[in-house]
Amino acid sequence: MSQEYAKDQPQGFTNKIERVAIVGAGGSVGKHLAASLIKTGKHTVTAISREGSTSSIPDGVKVVNVDYDNEDSLVNALKGQQFLAISMSVRAPPDTQEKIVRAAAKAGVKWIMPNAYGTDVANTTLTVENFTRADAGIHAIQKVGYSSWIAMVCGFWYEFSTAQPPEWYGFDIAKKTATFYDDGKTRINTSTWIQCGEALAGLLSLKELPDDENDQSPNVSQWKNKPLYISSFRINQREMLDSIQRVTGTTDKDWTIDYEDSKDRWVRGKARMQSGDRLGHAMAMYARTFFPNGDGDFETKYGLANDVLSLPKEDLDEASKRAVAMVEGGYNYFTNRM
Repeated sequence: MSQEYAKDQPQGFTNKIERVAIVGAGGSVGKHLAASLIKTGKHTVTAISREGSTSSIPDGVKVVNVDYDNEDSLVNALKGQQFLAISMSVRAPPDTQEKIVRAAAKAGVKWIMPNAYGTDVANTTLTVENFTRADAGIHAIQKVGYSSWIAMVCGFWYEFSTAQPPEWYGFDIAKKTATFYDDGKTRINTSTWIQCGEALAGLLSLKELPDDENDQSPNVSQWKNKPLYISSFRINQREMLDSIQRVTGTTDKDWTIDYEDSKDRWVRGKARMQSGDRLGHAMAMYARTFFPNGDGDFETKYGLANDVLSLPKEDLDEASKRAVAMVEGGYNYFTNRM
């Protein structure tokens, strides 16, 4: 499809995205997406919330309750929105995103950020072998054929993955144990929830379209039907542990450090999955992404949009402090989110 220009749009077109809807605005990343957008003062943000939800929504966000099994309910909630960001729990029914995408098309929503935060959606082999199927939302959008998509590829979430059990980034902070994939020196991209929020706010603060053929300034449409690559850190497990040790005042002498071949760990994770062990899914997902073939390091392959979006340079130790605080507060994704 050819490039659109602001000069060719109908009368009344304003070259900015002001009305944004978020599914999951009270969730782990969704609340940061919403809060960062509100902070800019440039957007009206609407949370599309399941009827009966008790999630806490950031101040300044309008809440519209919907029934995901009632398409009219969704369509009415999405009418007038220019951009929809979908952020759903892993426990959401698998067809929920498709229902939302169909409703968004009927409501006339032009842009959708699918529930694809993390894995590089351009790497089909990785999305299959690490069991994220991060491209599922993209396929749903393409199948409907109305909205354009922008997928935020941010790598795994840093604080979340560090604070989780060792099936994730290999750490048990409370017990001071670490399992390194291979030699612990494979670099991957990883992002904080805060950076994800700032990335969406930065993106939607740009003009929607170039003014004309000569306009080379950044605009939302340059990521039309493409991944948006952003990152907080390009880092390996050894550097993660160094940071955790700095903020906890510990050294290797205080930790039990083991090593496991990433492919062997991936195979073990798959076997645990097949036996019904939920943690096996995490083990397989993370081990596969840490293969020493560069799959987890999209920055080296494609570069990042960080500078274009004016994203801040983050402090690794500050992020590690937040991860340690999550562990000390008893964080659990399923029972005690913070």
